[in-house]
Amino acid sequence: MRSREDMRRRTAVVTGAATGIGAAITERLAGEGMHLVLVARDGTRLEAAAKRLHDEHGVEVSTLALDLSHQGAPSHLAAWLARAGTHVDVLVNNAGVGLLEPVAASDPARVRALVDLNAGAVAELTALLLPAMVARGRGVIVNIASTGAYTPAPYAAAYAASKAFVLSFTQALWAETRATGVRVVAVSPGPTDTAMMTRRMRGKRAPDAVADTVMAAVRGRGPAVVDGRLNRVQTFVFSRLLPASVATLIAERALRKAARGD
Repeated sequence: MRSREDMRRRTAVVTGAATGIGAAITERLAGEGMHLVLVARDGTRLEAAAKRLHDEHGVEVSTLALDLSHQGAPSHLAAWLARAGTHVDVLVNNAGVGLLEPVAASDPARVRALVDLNAGAVAELTALLLPAMVARGRGVIVNIASTGAYTPAPYAAAYAASKAFVLSFTQALWAETRATGVRVVAVSPGPTDTAMMTRRMRGKRAPDAVADTVMAAVRGRGPAVVDGRLNRVQTFVFSRLLPASVATLIAERALRKAARGD
Protein backbone atom coordinates (compact mmCIF):
# COMPACT_ATOMS: atom_id res chain seq x y z
CA MET A 1 0.00 0.00 0.00
CA ARG A 2 2.29 2.69 -1.26
CA SER A 3 -0.19 5.11 -2.86
CA ARG A 4 -3.25 7.05 -1.74
CA GLU A 5 -5.43 4.86 -3.94
CA ASP A 6 -4.02 1.73 -2.28
CA MET A 7 -5.10 3.05 1.12
CA ARG A 8 -8.54 4.37 0.22
CA ARG A 9 -11.34 2.39 1.85
CA ARG A 10 -8.88 0.10 3.62
CA THR A 11 -8.92 -0.17 7.41
CA ALA A 12 -6.28 0.95 9.90
CA VAL A 13 -6.05 0.12 13.60
CA VAL A 14 -4.24 2.76 15.67
CA THR A 15 -3.45 2.21 19.34
CA GLY A 16 -2.90 5.14 21.66
CA ALA A 17 -5.13 7.04 19.25
CA ALA A 18 -6.79 9.53 21.60
CA THR A 19 -4.03 12.13 21.84
CA GLY A 20 -0.57 13.16 20.69
CA ILE A 21 1.21 11.23 17.96
CA GLY A 22 -1.58 8.67 17.67
CA ALA A 23 -4.23 11.33 17.09
CA ALA A 24 -2.04 13.03 14.47
CA ILE A 25 -1.55 9.72 12.67
CA THR A 26 -5.29 9.03 12.58
CA GLU A 27 -5.78 12.45 10.97
CA ARG A 28 -3.31 11.58 8.21
CA LEU A 29 -4.83 8.14 7.61
CA ALA A 30 -8.37 9.53 7.49
CA GLY A 31 -7.13 12.11 5.01
CA GLU A 32 -5.99 9.22 2.81
CA GLY A 33 -9.55 7.84 2.90
CA MET A 34 -8.88 5.00 5.31
CA HIS A 35 -11.51 3.64 7.68
CA LEU A 36 -10.26 3.59 11.26
CA VAL A 37 -10.37 1.61 14.47
CA LEU A 38 -9.21 3.80 17.35
CA VAL A 39 -7.94 2.14 20.52
CA ALA A 40 -6.97 3.88 23.77
CA ARG A 41 -7.87 3.95 27.45
CA ASP A 42 -9.94 7.16 27.30
CA GLY A 43 -13.25 6.22 25.72
CA THR A 44 -14.67 9.75 25.90
CA ARG A 45 -11.80 11.22 23.91
CA LEU A 46 -12.00 8.37 21.42
CA GLU A 47 -15.69 9.00 20.75
CA ALA A 48 -15.08 12.71 20.22
CA ALA A 49 -12.19 11.97 17.83
CA ALA A 50 -14.26 9.40 15.94
CA LYS A 51 -17.11 11.85 15.34
CA ARG A 52 -14.76 14.57 14.14
CA LEU A 53 -12.84 12.27 11.78
CA HIS A 54 -16.08 10.90 10.33
CA ASP A 55 -17.58 14.36 9.86
CA GLU A 56 -14.44 15.86 8.31
CA HIS A 57 -13.27 12.97 6.12
CA GLY A 58 -16.35 10.80 5.55
CA VAL A 59 -14.63 7.62 6.74
CA GLU A 60 -16.01 4.95 9.04
CA VAL A 61 -14.53 5.10 12.53
CA SER A 62 -14.93 2.52 15.29
CA THR A 63 -13.57 2.85 18.82
CA LEU A 64 -12.56 0.51 21.61
CA ALA A 65 -11.62 1.76 25.08
CA LEU A 66 -8.92 -0.67 26.22
CA ASP A 67 -5.77 -0.66 28.34
CA LEU A 68 -3.33 -2.77 26.32
CA SER A 69 -0.99 -3.18 29.28
CA HIS A 70 -3.47 -5.58 30.89
CA GLN A 71 -2.95 -9.29 30.40
CA GLY A 72 -5.10 -10.59 27.55
CA ALA A 73 -5.93 -7.13 26.20
CA PRO A 74 -4.30 -7.63 22.76
CA SER A 75 -6.18 -10.94 22.36
CA HIS A 76 -9.39 -9.17 23.37
CA LEU A 77 -8.79 -6.55 20.67
CA ALA A 78 -8.07 -9.18 18.01
CA ALA A 79 -11.22 -11.12 18.94
CA TRP A 80 -13.28 -7.91 18.90
CA LEU A 81 -12.00 -7.14 15.39
CA ALA A 82 -12.77 -10.69 14.23
CA ARG A 83 -16.34 -10.54 15.55
CA ALA A 84 -16.85 -7.27 13.68
CA GLY A 85 -15.51 -8.83 10.48
CA THR A 86 -12.77 -6.19 10.27
CA HIS A 87 -9.85 -6.96 7.96
CA VAL A 88 -6.88 -4.95 9.22
CA ASP A 89 -4.79 -3.46 6.41
CA VAL A 90 -2.68 -1.12 8.55
CA LEU A 91 -1.67 -1.58 12.19
CA VAL A 92 -0.04 1.30 14.04
CA ASN A 93 1.34 0.22 17.41
CA ASN A 94 1.59 3.64 19.02
CA ALA A 95 0.30 3.14 22.57
CA GLY A 96 3.03 3.69 25.12
CA VAL A 97 3.95 5.28 28.43
CA GLY A 98 7.10 6.90 29.77
CA LEU A 99 8.82 6.88 33.15
CA LEU A 100 11.49 9.46 33.94
CA GLU A 101 13.03 8.65 37.32
CA PRO A 102 15.72 6.39 38.81
CA VAL A 103 14.83 2.70 38.83
CA ALA A 104 15.54 2.60 42.58
CA ALA A 105 12.82 5.21 43.12
CA SER A 106 10.28 3.60 40.79
CA ASP A 107 7.17 1.63 41.65
CA PRO A 108 7.97 -1.92 40.43
CA ALA A 109 4.38 -2.36 39.26
CA ARG A 110 4.66 0.76 37.07
CA VAL A 111 7.90 -0.54 35.58
CA ARG A 112 6.24 -3.85 34.73
CA ALA A 113 3.17 -2.14 33.26
CA LEU A 114 5.42 0.04 31.09
CA VAL A 115 7.24 -2.96 29.68
CA ASP A 116 3.98 -4.85 29.16
CA LEU A 117 2.50 -1.97 27.15
CA ASN A 118 5.51 -0.61 25.29
CA ALA A 119 7.01 -3.98 24.35
CA GLY A 120 4.71 -6.88 25.21
CA ALA A 121 1.52 -5.51 23.69
CA VAL A 122 3.36 -4.51 20.50
CA ALA A 123 4.76 -8.01 20.02
CA GLU A 124 1.52 -9.79 20.91
CA LEU A 125 -0.81 -7.63 18.80
CA THR A 126 1.58 -7.85 15.85
CA ALA A 127 1.72 -11.64 16.14
CA LEU A 128 -2.09 -11.76 16.29
CA LEU A 129 -2.78 -9.60 13.22
CA LEU A 130 0.22 -10.33 10.98
CA PRO A 131 -0.81 -13.82 9.75
CA ALA A 132 -3.94 -12.50 7.99
CA MET A 133 -1.87 -9.79 6.28
CA VAL A 134 0.64 -12.37 5.06
CA ALA A 135 -2.21 -14.60 3.83
CA ARG A 136 -3.68 -11.69 1.83
CA GLY A 137 -0.26 -10.66 0.54
CA ARG A 138 -0.56 -7.05 1.69
CA GLY A 139 -0.56 -4.89 4.77
CA VAL A 140 1.42 -2.37 6.79
CA ILE A 141 2.65 -2.51 10.38
CA VAL A 142 4.12 0.65 11.91
CA ASN A 143 5.69 0.33 15.35
CA ILE A 144 6.44 3.59 17.15
CA ALA A 145 9.83 3.23 18.82
CA SER A 146 11.99 6.13 20.07
CA THR A 147 15.41 7.67 19.63
CA GLY A 148 15.94 6.24 23.11
CA ALA A 149 15.97 2.82 21.47
CA TYR A 150 19.43 3.49 20.06
CA THR A 151 21.33 3.99 23.32
CA PRO A 152 20.74 3.25 27.03
CA ALA A 153 18.96 6.09 28.82
CA PRO A 154 19.65 6.43 32.55
CA TYR A 155 16.61 7.78 34.44
CA ALA A 156 14.48 6.44 31.59
CA ALA A 157 16.01 2.96 31.70
CA ALA A 158 12.86 0.87 31.35
CA TYR A 159 11.39 3.16 28.70
CA ALA A 160 14.50 3.13 26.50
CA ALA A 161 14.93 -0.63 26.92
CA SER A 162 11.30 -1.24 25.94
CA LYS A 163 11.75 0.87 22.81
CA ALA A 164 15.01 -0.94 21.99
CA PHE A 165 12.92 -4.12 22.00
CA VAL A 166 10.43 -2.52 19.62
CA LEU A 167 13.19 -1.45 17.26
CA SER A 168 14.95 -4.83 17.22
CA PHE A 169 11.65 -6.72 16.92
CA THR A 170 10.58 -4.57 13.98
CA GLN A 171 13.89 -4.83 12.14
CA ALA A 172 13.80 -8.61 12.42
CA LEU A 173 10.17 -8.73 11.32
CA TRP A 174 10.96 -6.53 8.32
CA ALA A 175 13.44 -9.17 7.14
CA GLU A 176 10.98 -12.00 7.77
CA THR A 177 8.22 -10.36 5.73
CA ARG A 178 10.16 -8.78 2.86
CA ALA A 179 8.80 -11.22 0.28
CA THR A 180 5.23 -11.34 1.58
CA GLY A 181 3.84 -8.00 0.41
CA VAL A 182 3.63 -6.75 4.01
CA ARG A 183 5.48 -3.56 4.91
CA VAL A 184 6.93 -3.41 8.45
CA VAL A 185 8.68 -0.30 9.73
CA ALA A 186 9.73 1.28 13.03
CA VAL A 187 9.50 5.05 13.39
CA SER A 188 11.57 6.60 16.19
CA PRO A 189 10.55 10.06 17.38
CA GLY A 190 12.71 12.07 19.72
CA PRO A 191 11.23 14.46 22.32
CA THR A 192 7.73 15.29 21.11
CA ASP A 193 5.19 17.81 22.38
CA THR A 194 2.72 15.33 23.87
CA ALA A 195 1.07 14.71 27.24
CA MET A 196 3.63 12.00 27.96
CA MET A 197 6.47 14.52 27.60
CA THR A 198 5.67 16.39 30.79
CA ARG A 199 9.22 17.46 31.57
CA ARG A 200 10.99 20.37 29.94
CA MET A 201 13.23 19.01 27.17
CA ARG A 202 14.86 20.75 24.25
CA GLY A 203 14.06 20.26 20.59
CA LYS A 204 10.52 18.93 20.97
CA ARG A 205 8.78 18.29 17.67
CA ALA A 206 5.08 18.57 16.97
CA PRO A 207 2.98 15.38 16.73
CA ASP A 208 1.94 16.46 13.23
CA ALA A 209 5.58 16.40 12.11
CA VAL A 210 5.99 12.88 13.46
CA ALA A 211 2.80 11.82 11.67
CA ASP A 212 4.24 13.14 8.40
CA THR A 213 7.34 11.00 8.97
CA VAL A 214 5.12 7.97 9.63
CA MET A 215 3.28 8.43 6.34
CA ALA A 216 6.56 8.79 4.45
CA ALA A 217 7.91 5.68 6.19
CA VAL A 218 4.88 3.66 5.13
CA ARG A 219 5.80 4.37 1.53
CA GLY A 220 9.53 3.75 2.05
CA ARG A 221 11.62 0.62 1.94
CA GLY A 222 13.90 0.28 4.97
CA PRO A 223 13.03 -1.22 8.38
CA ALA A 224 13.55 1.88 10.53
CA VAL A 225 13.20 5.66 10.29
CA VAL A 226 14.24 8.30 12.81
CA ASP A 227 11.98 11.36 12.87
CA GLY A 228 13.65 14.74 12.38
CA ARG A 229 17.04 15.71 10.94
CA LEU A 230 18.60 16.67 14.30
CA ASN A 231 17.35 13.45 15.87
CA ARG A 232 18.87 11.46 13.00
CA VAL A 233 22.24 13.13 13.48
CA GLN A 234 22.21 12.66 17.26
CA THR A 235 21.13 9.03 16.94
CA PHE A 236 23.92 8.31 14.46
CA VAL A 237 26.53 9.91 16.72
CA PHE A 238 25.35 8.19 19.90
CA SER A 239 24.81 4.74 18.39
CA ARG A 240 27.59 4.57 15.78
CA LEU A 241 30.43 6.96 16.64
CA LEU A 242 30.65 7.09 20.43
CA PRO A 243 31.61 4.14 22.64
CA ALA A 244 28.50 2.84 24.41
CA SER A 245 29.83 3.81 27.84
CA VAL A 246 30.49 7.39 26.75
CA ALA A 247 27.08 7.73 25.08
CA THR A 248 25.39 6.39 28.20
CA LEU A 249 27.20 8.83 30.50
CA ILE A 250 26.31 11.77 28.27
CA ALA A 251 22.68 10.66 28.31
CA GLU A 252 22.84 10.25 32.09
CA ARG A 253 23.95 13.84 32.54
CA ALA A 254 21.17 15.23 30.35
CA LEU A 255 18.39 13.02 31.68
CA ARG A 256 19.38 13.53 35.32
CA LYS A 257 18.57 17.21 34.87
CA ALA A 258 15.29 16.40 33.13
CA ALA A 259 14.32 13.97 35.89
CA ARG A 260 14.93 16.68 38.48
CA GLY A 261 12.99 19.21 36.43
CA ASP A 262 16.01 21.48 35.90
